[in-house]
Amino acid sequence: MENQVSHVITTAEQPSNEARLGILELANMISVPMSLNAVVRLNVPDAIWQAGSNTPLSASAILARVLPDGGGDAENLQRILRMLTSYGVFEEHLIKEDDDGGSQQRKFSLTEIGKTLVTDQNGLSYGPYILQHHQDVLMGAWPMVHEAVVDPTVEPFVKANGEPAYEYYGKKPEMNGLMQRAMSGVSVPFMKAILDGYDGFEGVGRLVDVGGSAGDCLRMILQKHPSVREGINFDLPEVVAKAPTIAGVSHVGGDMFKSIPSGDAIFMKWVLSTWTDSECKLIMENCYKALPVGGKLIACEPVLPTKSDDSSRTRALLENDVFVMTIYRAKGKNRTEEELRQLGLSAGFSHFRPIYIDYFYTLLEFQK
Repeated sequence: MENQVSHVITTAEQPSNEARLGILELANMISVPMSLNAVVRLNVPDAIWQAGSNTPLSASAILARVLPDGGGDAENLQRILRMLTSYGVFEEHLIKEDDDGGSQQRKFSLTEIGKTLVTDQNGLSYGPYILQHHQDVLMGAWPMVHEAVVDPTVEPFVKANGEPAYEYYGKKPEMNGLMQRAMSGVSVPFMKAILDGYDGFEGVGRLVDVGGSAGDCLRMILQKHPSVREGINFDLPEVVAKAPTIAGVSHVGGDMFKSIPSGDAIFMKWVLSTWTDSECKLIMENCYKALPVGGKLIACEPVLPTKSDDSSRTRALLENDVFVMTIYRAKGKNRTEEELRQLGLSAGFSHFRPIYIDYFYTLLEFQK
């Protein structure tokens, strides 16, 4: 029988108050995304923001707006709002109800983070992105994250639902619709930042957007750069079948692993992160074949820092990396700048240039 070595933690080695508090916060962290999900479902951000006022409102006043026919529990709503206030989504206002200073009323307004959940004039916000991430079929994969370590050949999503996520989405029109709204809500503010700080679309006549979903990115690029005469929105047939008509844009269905339409430049956003190295190489090789000499692949991807830290940017990137591993591809991943450079070289691209404009996505130029 093997000797078993045990170690008794001495008083000096006991976890500090800060350490115990830290692990309790992490253990209860699910309260954050699920509470975000709740306020989006209840349309709380839009209720506060009515006509752009952002006037602080009590939970009761908010509830009256989101449930105009009555009912609901204002105290439970307030509990959710207070917790999200601690994460910077709402701002809390304690207002005295009388001159004696005895009782106070608690009201809430939106912070800059909270405003990302307000529906804009085009019907877009980050709300659908939150809802898309927390659908029942996706949530069922999370208790199996450890399985991605034990057996990386099968994604936790597949183990929970029996088939890959993209195939599952393709059979569920409501999920496809939510995915399109989620991608539009994220893509539009990102593209505004890109178009304000990047001139690489100048001189491009025919631009192909691989995985372009509803075509929002192409629409914005063509509006900003009229020199782009033709846009090709290339995605799965069932995706482009629901894409709206956009002047100057043709919606083309196909499979990027087989071939990609030719163009002077190819654009893609958050495509490489959801595939393995070998799959990325194949996608990029097909891009290379579709480009003329001097043509470029313009990819927008989350780029991991070389060293981990506790900044919001690093956390957002690493959290997204684990999301990809759990839902889309156990060996799909966010990559470092050097890993992306090497992928480009392996596919034949001779020049590589990273451009840091957006905090989350990095723009990457691969030139033939």
